[in-house]
Amino acid sequence: MKNYIPRLIENAIEERMRLFGAVCVQGTKWCGKSTTSKRFANTVIDLGLQPTLEKYKILVSSNSDSLFKGEKPILLDEWQKIPALWELIKTEVDQTDAIGDFIITGSATPSEDKERHSGLGRITRLTMRPMSLWESGESSGQISLKDLFEGKHEIGGDSKLPFDKIPFVICRGGWPRTVSLGGNESLKFARIFYNDLTEHDISSVDDISRNPERARKIMKSYSRNISTLASNRTIKQNVTANDDTLDDKTLSSYTNALRKVFVIEDVEAWSPSLRSKSAIRSSAKRQLVDPSLAAAALSATPDDLMDDFRTLGFLFESLCTRDLRIYAEKMDGKIFHYNDENGLEVDAIIKLDNDDWGAVEIKLGGDQIDEAAANLLKFKNMVNTEKMKEPKFLMILTGIDYGYRRPDGVLVVPIGCLKD
Repeated sequence: MKNYIPRLIENAIEERMRLFGAVCVQGTKWCGKSTTSKRFANTVIDLGLQPTLEKYKILVSSNSDSLFKGEKPILLDEWQKIPALWELIKTEVDQTDAIGDFIITGSATPSEDKERHSGLGRITRLTMRPMSLWESGESSGQISLKDLFEGKHEIGGDSKLPFDKIPFVICRGGWPRTVSLGGNESLKFARIFYNDLTEHDISSVDDISRNPERARKIMKSYSRNISTLASNRTIKQNVTANDDTLDDKTLSSYTNALRKVFVIEDVEAWSPSLRSKSAIRSSAKRQLVDPSLAAAALSATPDDLMDDFRTLGFLFESLCTRDLRIYAEKMDGKIFHYNDENGLEVDAIIKLDNDDWGAVEIKLGGDQIDEAAANLLKFKNMVNTEKMKEPKFLMILTGIDYGYRRPDGVLVVPIGCLKD
């Protein structure tokens, strides 16, 4: 495909296609699901095209033998437009004992159906996100997260991302259509996406009419509280200053719709075994799938962020969280955060399936490095390593120009040096 940029999820798709009858690649619109999935398909059925959609609605309703006609693997793009396809694919896989026959992509989760099979053992899910800085070519990749988990801590490297470009990549985002563009043109995409999201997608996801202006207020409130543990009450208070008719049920309806289209992607709390009896807060940390959507909701430009380091810091954490998620999932890992009653916080905990883990503080500037290192070392000493593994590494992920290992063992890693 012309100008195709390789994606880290490709290996996972290949692996799952060797193990399961169908692979479901899900994620927010415009993150590259269709383009990447087409590389693995011999037949493409694009349900985003109205004539094709209408044709396949008829084939599904009539249970036609020609429904899955075509050379395998077959890609069914935007499968959620015909939710019954899930059960039909599951049945087809059962009957043929197929392996790797289907790829389905979805930019929204269809309404719950208690009769719909989970797909366990037949259909496997992968989540795709906008591009990381390594994928977009804006990280040098001199420091590998995989290497850090393997104990290779003698690090070094120069960031490929100058500090003054960080606000730009935040506002532009990791959308494949924008990474090859420069200047203000590439900044327009996230704003257009945001407008379409609040005008149309938030209602079309489950056919529930929602007010676009209210959707924008909720997105703005969420974005103001990005990278924090803000409660639903706080989100609501930010909105009800100008909308006193918003109740808890309505707020939940809007935020759940944003989750269904893979826009809201909060970071869950981690509960390790501790030496002390500190109470661990279970609140999720507010995050969006890409920092550009928060910048768009706040009407923030790169210049605005350079003039407001507090907001820049929160959006920088959102950028780093996006990339850490992508890199961690390449290793079957997940991202959490830690926060306790004593105010001790760790921005990101990366935990792998084998229970290996690493702790990450995310700090924009160099003047915060010493405090972040002390925080990580304090946290490490609190963890009860008789009941769980010691951390594989302690890392400060930052916007500075070069990476190094401190005398205390804490790793200082520029986001512009990191890769999977």
